[in-house]
Amino acid sequence: MLRSRLPPFVLDHYEAHEWRHASAILSQDFPAEWADILAMLTAFRLRRSWIAAGGGNKSRLAAWIDGFLGSRGWAERQFRTALDVDGRRTDTPTHKVDCFRNRVALELEWNNKDPFFDRDLNNFRLLFDLRAISVGVIVTRADELQGIFNDLGRGSSYGPSTTTMGKLIPRIEGGGGAGCPILAFGIRRALYVEDDGEDAT
Repeated sequence: MLRSRLPPFVLDHYEAHEWRHASAILSQDFPAEWADILAMLTAFRLRRSWIAAGGGNKSRLAAWIDGFLGSRGWAERQFRTALDVDGRRTDTPTHKVDCFRNRVALELEWNNKDPFFDRDLNNFRLLFDLRAISVGVIVTRADELQGIFNDLGRGSSYGPSTTTMGKLIPRIEGGGGAGCPILAFGIRRALYVEDDGEDAT
């Protein structure tokens, strides 16, 4: 079970869901990548300065996650795929994966339009079917964060048609990821910290 594999901090600070035994596969077959993900989730804090800045400021939040995992060997990855029918080759490149290492793909969806979830799940499905990945992980925001955005006067920038856990779960349960094992983490209010922006990257 997922809850038995997560440390207390992650249980208390994230909304977590899995499909097709994703945490079992990660913890048993990819222990180094699983340790990296748990370490990243434990170290992460949702800083006020990231929210208060204009434009949703996904870049600084994403840069923190990219930097943390990048220091452990994760990197953005685009797979070169193609169809070959009777010797006629058609390139079918996939969308880039935000962070990839050793058959584990991780996507961050902080404040995009919710159809980006469809793109991510379709990418996971395709790469899993092609045996390029074994597990897909999505980090997004829990719906409860809307109260913080409203309090900071940023509620309109994080609208009802943007990426939240409430928009992700129905897509996965509706088969969006097909057979790919998926693990999803939603950033909760408990991770929010006041800061002056000086050490936020």
